[in-house]
Amino acid sequence: MNDPKHGFVTYEKVDSEYFSKRGLKRYAGVWSLWALGVGAVISGDFSGWNLGIQYSGFGGYLVAMFIVTLMYLGLCYSIAEMSPALPHTGGAYSFGRTAMGVWGGFLTGLAENMEYVVTTAVVVYFMGAFLTDIFETPDSFRPVWWAAMYVVFIGINIWGVEATFRFTIVITLLALAILIIFYVGVIFTGKFDFDLAMNIEPDPGNSKWLPFGFKGVALALPYAIWLYLAIEQLPLAAEEATNVKKDMPKGIILGLMTLIVTGLGVVFLNVGIGGGAKFFGSETEDPLLEGYKVVFGEGPATKFLGLLAVAGLIASFHTIIFAYGRNIYSLSRAGYFPKWLSVTGEKRKTPHVALISGGVVGFLILLTMFFTGGADAAFGKTILSMAVFGAVIAYAMQCLAFIMLRVKFPNMERPYRSPLGIPGAAIALIISLATLYFLFLIEENLYGVVGMAIWFLVGVIYFAAYGRHRLVFSPEEQFALNQITESASELKAEEPK
Repeated sequence: MNDPKHGFVTYEKVDSEYFSKRGLKRYAGVWSLWALGVGAVISGDFSGWNLGIQYSGFGGYLVAMFIVTLMYLGLCYSIAEMSPALPHTGGAYSFGRTAMGVWGGFLTGLAENMEYVVTTAVVVYFMGAFLTDIFETPDSFRPVWWAAMYVVFIGINIWGVEATFRFTIVITLLALAILIIFYVGVIFTGKFDFDLAMNIEPDPGNSKWLPFGFKGVALALPYAIWLYLAIEQLPLAAEEATNVKKDMPKGIILGLMTLIVTGLGVVFLNVGIGGGAKFFGSETEDPLLEGYKVVFGEGPATKFLGLLAVAGLIASFHTIIFAYGRNIYSLSRAGYFPKWLSVTGEKRKTPHVALISGGVVGFLILLTMFFTGGADAAFGKTILSMAVFGAVIAYAMQCLAFIMLRVKFPNMERPYRSPLGIPGAAIALIISLATLYFLFLIEENLYGVVGMAIWFLVGVIYFAAYGRHRLVFSPEEQFALNQITESASELKAEEPK
């Protein structure tokens, strides 16, 4: 029996055993959360970001990076306020559900799901490129690299939350160390030459600073996003944080500030060496490894450093597996996705079904693209654009949720309040929607972006036809309904008698 009904959705009755099979374990403190946020993104400094240089030039890319940084400041401060106020694993879905109802929650959660599942595929693609270069394996061997990475790091995530967070801290610190070695090497060897960063010939009427005008800036936005994409995943660890109200805002903001510094460092120093912007913008999938070759030569030491550099990609791959696992878990626990996806292990309390299923989807996306188009520069750009498609929709929905929560529930307990408030969220909302539009202007990536739009549409049809009749009173759902009830009571109490 399906009971009760709430509008056009139906909640199923479940017993206590349902949630006992879907429990998580608290472990993460502020530095674990910081490492989770930085680790999820750090691969963006190693590869992928450079693919936008060919559209914008160095100066245009810096402008794009500035715009994207504004977006993430507005987004992250908004999330820092919402996450301790709504301390559930659902994260973005929970924000959207409370602010905008069932459909708002589902669309936000679905977009975030698409973002993280595809992002693992992007990162593992670049990992394969690094390993192919280092070990000189043929391109046909790349699927083997991909499969091995998925198996190993899904396994670590299944092993337990303690192992996950301990490994995250270690691998994130190692990735930062690899970046610092590169920065120091470029500076002290005197290899940097600013003219190299400006070596893309401008179109007629444009300058070397903006060789392709402001259109180039617009087309570079998705690739600049790659320097920050996934920092917003931290609220997904809310039910595994030891002090979510205190530590979550600190972890988010510290993580973002770390990434701003590392992103600026790699963009400035990587483009100004070797073949310059012309080379790094269009002729390599692994700019940091190529940068190491310029600075330290092509001997065994450089290969060793390149192998260590894979740590940056591993950090992101490992932590984003964590993210999609919790996203699938929370949406499934509430009935938006099939419920069997949210079952956790009896002993380790990790969402193993969600972790494996998300990995299978990501791997199949890679295989499909590989066997239809092969491994080339267009492959990396296309799949990166696919991840950004889901991301900017999720960002827009979360910023809208923040604004609506401020308006609808002004008295809701907020342990942390964003100093940027509604204006910061509004700016981030506008930039995310603009980036979504610009994604459709890059013709070589269009088939991937259209594929993501179809995926999103199929998800909407599934929920409208089936999922909305199978919901469960999960913590996220109960919280949202309680807020509506409390707000109605407050309004009634304020009515003149």
